[in-house]
Amino acid sequence: MPSATLPRFDLTGWGREDIANPYPVYQRYRQAAAVHEGARDGATPGTFYVFSYDEVVQVLSSSRFGRGRSVDAAATSVPVPAEQRALRAIVENWLVFMDPPRHTELRSLLGKEFSPRIVTALRPRIAQIARELLARLGGQQEIDLVEGFAAPLPILVISELLGIPKERHAWLRANAVALQEASTARARRGADGYARAEAAAQEFTDYFREQVRLRRGSDRDDLITILVHARDRGAPLSVDGIVGTCVHLLTAGHETTTNSLAKAVLALRAHPEVLDELRGARELPSDAIEEFLRYDPPVQAVTRWAHQDTSLGGHDVPRGSRVVALLGSANRDPERFPRPDVLDVHRPADRHLGFGLGIHYCLGATLARAEIEIGLRALLDGVPTLSHGAQQVDYADDMVFHGPERLVLDTSDTTARPATTHRHPAEDRQR
Repeated sequence: MPSATLPRFDLTGWGREDIANPYPVYQRYRQAAAVHEGARDGATPGTFYVFSYDEVVQVLSSSRFGRGRSVDAAATSVPVPAEQRALRAIVENWLVFMDPPRHTELRSLLGKEFSPRIVTALRPRIAQIARELLARLGGQQEIDLVEGFAAPLPILVISELLGIPKERHAWLRANAVALQEASTARARRGADGYARAEAAAQEFTDYFREQVRLRRGSDRDDLITILVHARDRGAPLSVDGIVGTCVHLLTAGHETTTNSLAKAVLALRAHPEVLDELRGARELPSDAIEEFLRYDPPVQAVTRWAHQDTSLGGHDVPRGSRVVALLGSANRDPERFPRPDVLDVHRPADRHLGFGLGIHYCLGATLARAEIEIGLRALLDGVPTLSHGAQQVDYADDMVFHGPERLVLDTSDTTARPATTHRHPAEDRQR
């Protein structure tokens, strides 16, 4: 039961201030109970919201919870209406919505392509892309760090992995944004959100089906070719599976890295002493990147389904119940993280949940960390006014994929101190 002073929790209908800073809301619920039951519709199993670290870990790591409504379901529970056929066909083939054994097979196939070795080799190219994006913003009185930097950076990187030509990058960005309109929180604003996402899904389907056809017999070494060759050798991949995987890699990496970069900038602007410290460092410590991901993670909530009757945080959770693990709340749980509301870039590395946990731990986490580190380094070096002047921040109305959709900075403040340019040692070795 909810506390007498707290309404039933829900991830929709939030005010703008609470969307921008949800952590006081989480704190109130977490202090009252580790788990809260949402509104129930008759005899249908309800929704349980999980706020504390230990219980979130339990949900993410236990086989009692999965992505499908039941362990014996033929298809996973995809949050897309059946009439959105192109969108549903794509999302049904996303790794994040799969349970074993299908999940295990696909993740094993993709894992080697996102290994630390592959990411290390990409670092100089990521740094070059970051510099090119900043160069395009030069001379502007106002810059939108989301539109001009944080959003295109991961799209350009994953496009190179997939082997997508430069002339398609603006199209990719537009369709990736349109697909976001089908997220569970945003789609409730109106049917046109699903319509835009469906149109984008159809365009993606047509494009990547053609790319699959062109890659047959090709000797290219991009990720689409690798997937096509794996299918030809007997891997359990359909053409729709390859299409869905390409779109998933494109959109998932785009959303998480974009949000992480934008929110790290906001955290630095709110903590100028940390900004000065990191700007003066030759390399950004890995602990600092982990702290940004803990302090304000890019994904605030993930959904699982109870595969059996179970107990969680003092609640009896019936089989078939929806269970929402609040990663943002767990990352601020004082039982796990001392002084959780403090941004401490020297905090010893600990197992935060910014990239999830268990079999669905973010496949691209190593790449995302590299993009965040290199992207922040480029901003610290290339935007002297990063800590100065006015800002305009507009958050998306989304409590799942959480972050600003606009972050406009005034770069006309001539009192800003000049930045010191640093290169990562890996770049030096490439020269």
